[in-house]
Amino acid sequence: MRSRGQTKISVVMVSWHTGPVLFDAIRAALQAPDVHELILVNHGNPADVVERLETLADEQERFLLIHSGGNLGYSKGCNIGARIARGTHLLFLNPDAILVPGAAARMAETAQGLADPWVVGARILDRDGREQRGGRRGDLSLVSAFLGFTGLSRFVPGVRDIHREREPVPAIPVDTPCVSGAALMMSRTGYDSIGGFDETYFLHVEDIDLCRRVRQAGGRVLFDPHAELVHYGSTSHASIFFVERHKAHGLVRYFWRYASPVGRIGVALAVPVLWLALMSRAFLIAARR
Repeated sequence: MRSRGQTKISVVMVSWHTGPVLFDAIRAALQAPDVHELILVNHGNPADVVERLETLADEQERFLLIHSGGNLGYSKGCNIGARIARGTHLLFLNPDAILVPGAAARMAETAQGLADPWVVGARILDRDGREQRGGRRGDLSLVSAFLGFTGLSRFVPGVRDIHREREPVPAIPVDTPCVSGAALMMSRTGYDSIGGFDETYFLHVEDIDLCRRVRQAGGRVLFDPHAELVHYGSTSHASIFFVERHKAHGLVRYFWRYASPVGRIGVALAVPVLWLALMSRAFLIAARR
């Protein structure tokens, strides 16, 4: 099935103690005339923030607030929001990501004519306008993950880094193995056809898994360099160790899921190294804060 007819974009956000930038992200999305509705799944926020969100939901017809009852994980939150979305297109957007005007419409335009399922991702910028890591990525493997997370890929001749933000920005949308879940668009029908996000991923790697399943189903994953957003990042009160622990869990699940029977031996052997690399990274990040 190909995307056609009137486009209605439903933005889905999942928030857990996001911080003040949450309202900037909401404001930017609601100011976009191409956004049909914004669904925010509240996994947990301070009482004063929840009160402000409920007031906004009463005042804004296009803003829908869903209380999930607890931190159920990012994937499950996205699926909860998607289930009640009324749009033809679903834009999964981080709660600390500020849409640049026209970005959502641009992503939908890029997808015109694509056969379902498809994914379109945006170019993710930091507050200084520099491209952040994750918006365009190569295939994830045990080797590429280790070299990418440790930064060793820069020192190994002939090895292309899994992260492509240091490469020249393409002039047009290009196929890429994976885009970031910070701003990821699918058609409603395409999302339904692959079953949405895998809820066994609590935090991180769910976007990599989804992009892989889209490609396995014969679909395309596109990076659109002209659809941009500003991603604040690290605004949640979650500790870096909490984040890296769930990232490690997600990576192990991903590698195990797609490995051959023989390859799973390698996954089992690599788990301690992976944990050590990610926890060391967490300590370094925490020390710099």
